[in-house]
Amino acid sequence: MVFRGIITDAPDFDPSTDAETLYNAMKGMGSDKEAILDLVTSRSNAQRQEIIAAYKCNFGQDLIEDLKYELTGKFERLIVSLMRTPAYHDAKEIHDALKGAGTNEKCLIEVMASRNNQQVQDMVAAYKDAYGSDIEEDIIADTSGHFKKMLIVLLQGTRDESGVVDADLVEQDAQDLYAAGEEQWGTDEAKFIMILGNRSKTHLHMVFDAYEKIAETTIEDSIKNELSGDFERLMLAVVQCVRSVPMFYAKRLYKSMKGLGTADNTLIRIMISRSEIDMLDIRECFRLLYEKSLYNMIKDDTSGDYKRTLLNLCGGDDDLAGEFFPEAAQIAYKMWEISAMTKVQLRPSLRPALNCDPAADAQALRKAMKGFGTDEDAIIDIIAQRSNAQRQEIRQTFKSLLGRDLMKDLKSELSKNLERLIIGLMLTPAEFDAKMMKKAMEGAGTDEHALIEILVTRSNDEILAMNAAYQNGYKKSMEEAIHSDTSGLFCRILVSLAQGAREEGHADEERAIADAQELADACNADSDDMENKFMSILCTRSFPHLRKVFQEFVRYSNKDIEQIIKKEMSGDVKNAFYAIVRSVKNQPSYFADRLYKAMKGLGTDDRALIRIMVSRSEIDLFNIRKEFKETHDVSLHEFIQVETMIGDTSGDYRKTLLMLCGGED
Repeated sequence: MVFRGIITDAPDFDPSTDAETLYNAMKGMGSDKEAILDLVTSRSNAQRQEIIAAYKCNFGQDLIEDLKYELTGKFERLIVSLMRTPAYHDAKEIHDALKGAGTNEKCLIEVMASRNNQQVQDMVAAYKDAYGSDIEEDIIADTSGHFKKMLIVLLQGTRDESGVVDADLVEQDAQDLYAAGEEQWGTDEAKFIMILGNRSKTHLHMVFDAYEKIAETTIEDSIKNELSGDFERLMLAVVQCVRSVPMFYAKRLYKSMKGLGTADNTLIRIMISRSEIDMLDIRECFRLLYEKSLYNMIKDDTSGDYKRTLLNLCGGDDDLAGEFFPEAAQIAYKMWEISAMTKVQLRPSLRPALNCDPAADAQALRKAMKGFGTDEDAIIDIIAQRSNAQRQEIRQTFKSLLGRDLMKDLKSELSKNLERLIIGLMLTPAEFDAKMMKKAMEGAGTDEHALIEILVTRSNDEILAMNAAYQNGYKKSMEEAIHSDTSGLFCRILVSLAQGAREEGHADEERAIADAQELADACNADSDDMENKFMSILCTRSFPHLRKVFQEFVRYSNKDIEQIIKKEMSGDVKNAFYAIVRSVKNQPSYFADRLYKAMKGLGTDDRALIRIMVSRSEIDLFNIRKEFKETHDVSLHEFIQVETMIGDTSGDYRKTLLMLCGGED
C-alpha cells in the first residue's frame, strides 16, 4: 500500500529531546501552545509513542495527563487524540459513539465502513483493553435491525483482501444484487449484507460496473431506492469506500464544516486518522468536489491554536495547485464515466390529482376569495395539489363559469411571497420561465445567476416555448432583452443558449475525443481564445456528448474541467460555464446547491426559491430532494421549514413550499 499522508517520521528524531521540549513548554505559568502543536504535528504517531515513554522515564509523569491539564477545549481534544495510537483512537471514538443516552450512528458508519481488516482487529483488541468490555456486545446492545447486522459483519475484520477476482462470481453477485432489490417487490437485505460485507474491494468494483449494465442505474441509486435509515447510510458509505476512501472522507469533511456550526469531533477524527495515510488524496478529492481547498475551508471555519494544528495536519493549500495527483485523476475520470453511464429516472414531487374536477375547483377558489377576508388554506390546498395542466383547465373554467380572470382575483386577494408563488404556479411553464427571465433583467440590477440557471437547464423545446411566451407577453424578443441588459462574451453565451438549438442525442466518441483535445489545447491559449473555444463546445453539444468530452479532458490535461473554469475564468462567464458543467454532471445536484444558496445565511433569496420549486416540482424535485439530503445532511423539507420562518408571519408561503416539496426524506 502506498501511503500518501502529510505526517511522516521526522528525521534525526530524539524522543528524550522532544520530551524535554514538551516538559519545558508546560512548566511554570501558562503553556507554550505553539511549541506543543509544532512538535506534535511534525512527528509520526509511532514517534509520539516513543515521546510518551521517554517523558515518563525522564520526568516520572504521564504526558497525556499533563497535556489534558495544560490545554483546554477543542485544541486539547485534538492534541490528546494525536497522542493515542490509531487503534486506541478508533476504540475511543466507537466507545464515545455508543455511550450515553443517544447513539452517534454517523461515527459508527464512518469508522466501520472505512477501516481495513487489520485496523478493525486492532481496534477490537484496543477496545477490550481500554474499556474491559466486548465491542461486539456493546454494538449489539445499542443498535438494531439490518444496521446492526451489517456492523457486526464489518466488525469481524474478515473481508476478502486477496485481490483475486472470479469473473463468473462477479456476474453472479451483480445478478443477485439486482434480484434482491430492483427486480422484485421488497428487498432481500441479507443478500446486500453478505456481498457488500465480505467481497474484496477489487471484486466489488467490478460487481458495481456489471450491476450498472444489468439495472441501468448505479448501485448507489438502487440502495437509496431499496433501503432506508441508518442501514441505507451505512451501505452507501461502504459503496463509497469501495469506490474511493479519499472521496468518502472529502465529503465527510465538507459536511463537518459547512453551515452554521462545525462538527468538531468529526473534523478532529478524520484529520487525525488520515494524516499519515491518504490526506494528500483527500485534499485533491475535496478540491475536485467543492469550490475551495480543504486548507482554506479549515482556515475559514476554525480559529486559534486549534486552526493552526488542523492546518499543519492538512499540509497545504491546493487552490494554488494545478494538476491532479494520479489517484485523484483516476477518480475524476471514473466520476465522469459513472455520470455518462447512469440513466437517472427523473421523479417529480407533484403529480396530477386523481378525479380532478375543474368546475368544482373553480367554484371553491371563488368561494375562498369572495366576501370579507380570504381563505388562503383553501386556495393553497387546491393550487399546490394540482398539476400545471390541471391548473390551466381550472383557469379556463373559472373564466367560462364565472366570467372572471382567476389570475387578477388571486393577485388582488394575496400578497408578498405567497402571491408570487401562487401566481407562478398558475402560469404555464413557458409563461413562468419568460416572466422569470423578464424579472432577472428589469430594474437597476441584473440577476445573472437566474439567467444562467434558466437557460442552462431548459431543453430546446422549453427554450423555444419560453421565447414565444416572452414575445407574446412583453412584445419584445428575449434575445433583444438579453442584448440590452448584458454585454461581451457573457451576452454571447446567453444568446447562444437562448436559440434552443443545442445538439441532441448520444455521445459521438471520436468527436468527443477531438473536442476534449481542443479544450485541453485551448487552456494553453490566451484568455479570449480559450473562452471562445469553450463557448463553441459547451453551448452547442448535447449533454451526453459533453459528459464524454469532460471525461476525456481529464485524460488529456490531467485536470478537471471545473477546476480549469474556476481557476482560469472569472465573473459571469465563469459562472455560466461552471453551471453548464455542473448541470451536465448531475442536474438535480446543481439545483440542490442553488436551493441551499438561496436559503442559507441571513436572508432568503425568495425569487430563486420560488423559481426552482415551481419549475422543478413536476420534473425532478424528488431527485433534487435526495441530492440535497446527501450533500447537506438535512432534508430540503426541514431546511425550508426553518429558513422561511422569518418574514412569513402567517406560514402560508412556507406551507405552500412544503406541499410542493412533497416529503420529509
